[in-house]
Amino acid sequence: MSKAAQLAALIGSGQAQGNKNLIINGAMQVAQRGTSFTSTGYTLDRMQMLTANTDNVAFTTTQSSTAPDGFASSLKVDITTAESALDSNELFRLLYKAEGQDLQQLNYGSSAATSVTLSFYVRSNVTGVYAVEFRLNAGGTSTITKQYTISSANTWERKTLTLPANTAAAIDNDNSNGLEISFALAAGSNFTTGALGTSWASTATASRYAGQAANVMSSASNEWLITGVSLEIGDVATPFEHESFGETLQKCQRYYTETKSFTVEPGNQSTQGLCVIDAGIPMRAKATATLSGTLSVTDFGNTTTTQSSAAIVQDGSTSDSPNKFYLLRLTNFSGLNGRSWVSYNNSNYIILNAEL
Repeated sequence: MSKAAQLAALIGSGQAQGNKNLIINGAMQVAQRGTSFTSTGYTLDRMQMLTANTDNVAFTTTQSSTAPDGFASSLKVDITTAESALDSNELFRLLYKAEGQDLQQLNYGSSAATSVTLSFYVRSNVTGVYAVEFRLNAGGTSTITKQYTISSANTWERKTLTLPANTAAAIDNDNSNGLEISFALAAGSNFTTGALGTSWASTATASRYAGQAANVMSSASNEWLITGVSLEIGDVATPFEHESFGETLQKCQRYYTETKSFTVEPGNQSTQGLCVIDAGIPMRAKATATLSGTLSVTDFGNTTTTQSSAAIVQDGSTSDSPNKFYLLRLTNFSGLNGRSWVSYNNSNYIILNAEL
């Protein structure tokens, strides 16, 4: 079947229409945690920067306005301290995780399993071969690796990687990590010297990023940018499915959200109070609550009191069944004096985190 016929079939089946993209925040438009990061971990929503065994490399990850036509944002990695001597065990990558229950339409582990296609726009001054690893389930052993090549420096290029159907290994039908997509920016020989498989297979360390030759860590002038990430059923990459900022934000808040306005009820306590936080939407799982900075509350504009140090105690029982409401005890205040207090300070807030 020709590509045009395949695309027509997809459109006719509805698979190439709304909600075709299995990636959340693929246009890199939502950045609840901030727009610039100098360490590993989550950066733009749903996106993680990770390193392993690196010695000297330093980098900044930002939400950049440098983007291809039709996009406003990208995720940009700037190397600030180079690590040109790449040891065999070093790894530098961008990681995305998807919930298993959102991937059941792939029918993995059955004779009805379907192929899927990953597409994205990428740009770097470092040309050459890059590798992307796909791994099923948290700690799973069913993997496949694909390669793409950046041909022209500092030029946006769209890449398409099609994965064969996986009839042998199923994706867990729950809210845990069902699929990892890992974009290597640099990988040592421990991860690159194996064979590039053509089908899903048991994990072989040497094949995880087979053929990766590009080393974005090699110079402080290097950068790597990505946006328009899409994963869809079939072996045709259709045009990127744009959605409103509000739609993407709500999807991201299933995993991470920040609460900046709430009421504190101290009861008879002068040093601590209770509050119920509404996450707005049900979260993926029971979230962990933490404070950002030192929290200030005000007696409806009359008196303000501040914690001597940031502290929060989360109710030890489970949250309500949809993981939407959380009972929290805030400590280390002084002078609450049995009144109701309110927080609406945009600089300090409560974080609810239910990331994979």
